[in-house]
Amino acid sequence: QVQLVESGGGLVQAGGSLRLSCAASGRTFSSYVMGWFRQAPGKEREFVAAISWSGGRLWYVESVKGRFTISRDYTKNTVVLQMNSLKPEDTAVYYCAARPRASLARVPHEYDYWGQGTQVTVSS
Repeated sequence: QVQLVESGGGLVQAGGSLRLSCAASGRTFSSYVMGWFRQAPGKEREFVAAISWSGGRLWYVESVKGRFTISRDYTKNTVVLQMNSLKPEDTAVYYCAARPRASLARVPHEYDYWGQGTQVTVSS
């Protein structure tokens, strides 16, 4: 089993920044993808970003390109989502997810493990 715990959410003004962290524990895989998704009330869960096992490949949804950065911190066994220039439409619960495959996936059902979510609210 893999356990994922997100932290770092909060309330910020438009144009501000937040840094989300996802701490992983339990079973690990030699090749897997870590992703971030978000879900606003009444909306479907949406792919935001993902990173490969090595950290050498990164993927982003178009709406966050140039503003969000996904990275890995190997010393802390975490994946980080740095969010800059936040907009009100970024408001959602953000979830960390793990996929025990090397290939990218952009839909929630392709990920096997999920954190509990952390709320991000951006005021205008």
